[in-house]
Amino acid sequence: MKKLFFLIMAAALFQTVQAQTAKVGSTTTTLSTIFAHYTLNPLLIDPAYAGFTETHHLNMNIRSQWTGFPEAPKSYRIGYNGPIGKTLGVGANLLSENLGNVSVLRFQLNYAFRYQIRDVKLAAGFSTDFYSMKVAESVIQNPLYEIGDPIVQDAVDGNKIFDAALGFWSTFKDRTFIGLTFSNLVVAKIGDIESGSPEGSLFRYVVLNFGHVFDIEPYNFTVEPSMMVQRIKDKPFQADFNLKGSFINDKLIAGISYRAGLGGVAGLLLGTNIDVFKLYYSYDVSFQNVQQYNGGTHEVTVAFDFDGGRKRFDRTPVRN
Repeated sequence: MKKLFFLIMAAALFQTVQAQTAKVGSTTTTLSTIFAHYTLNPLLIDPAYAGFTETHHLNMNIRSQWTGFPEAPKSYRIGYNGPIGKTLGVGANLLSENLGNVSVLRFQLNYAFRYQIRDVKLAAGFSTDFYSMKVAESVIQNPLYEIGDPIVQDAVDGNKIFDAALGFWSTFKDRTFIGLTFSNLVVAKIGDIESGSPEGSLFRYVVLNFGHVFDIEPYNFTVEPSMMVQRIKDKPFQADFNLKGSFINDKLIAGISYRAGLGGVAGLLLGTNIDVFKLYYSYDVSFQNVQQYNGGTHEVTVAFDFDGGRKRFDRTPVRN
């Protein structure tokens, strides 16, 4: 039964993806995990953030969804971003995702240009993505597999995909921020001439993120409410409502979040910053019926920040 379940899921996934990008010829993918820790590292959703903080940032993310459920989704990511001079920023990310018999390996490069105009800091950037997506050969050994099924066979053979995203990021007095991202702009199977959808995809995959940091000076902490809105083709509208607090110069971080859409998801965030080292953990639970069959979603981030322009032993906290 378990093999049948994932065989059906694999075929359904590739059918959905194929319908989204039919002009590509075979099947392509728009599969991409959105990590919950984008409130700590906006580069997870916006390529314009590369190098924006003027620090070199190395981070590793692990996300485990539906824990306790057989062959539940797991995502692993390692990434770097930093400034080049006063105006340029670059980033590189490697992401591995697994859902049952479906596996995705994704390599992403980020490029950004930033500029300061008095109290306003602006950045525009884009990313290029290279995907490798395939389904394990074990699915064709299932007795319910129909020999020669083109959808399953294409999935087993795997696809290599090229994609791109465009993003913008801005802050006002280092307190108010807003970001806008247009993803899945190309979605082309490598080797094919045709790419994308005849309808275009600039406004079909949109992420808007904005918020403000309030300083509560008498108590030495900050409060950061924010909101992230997603508009993704063929998926219900989603909105995240986040509230993050930082205490004792960011040495203690805590937050809560709620995702509206798809039944609703609530999350809790805890973390700490010690000099250049950062550690964050979050736990999410869904209000859908499937929650009773799993232990929720866990996410861990380990990060290091280095400021190339500061002295080696200067440990003054860097504001993100």
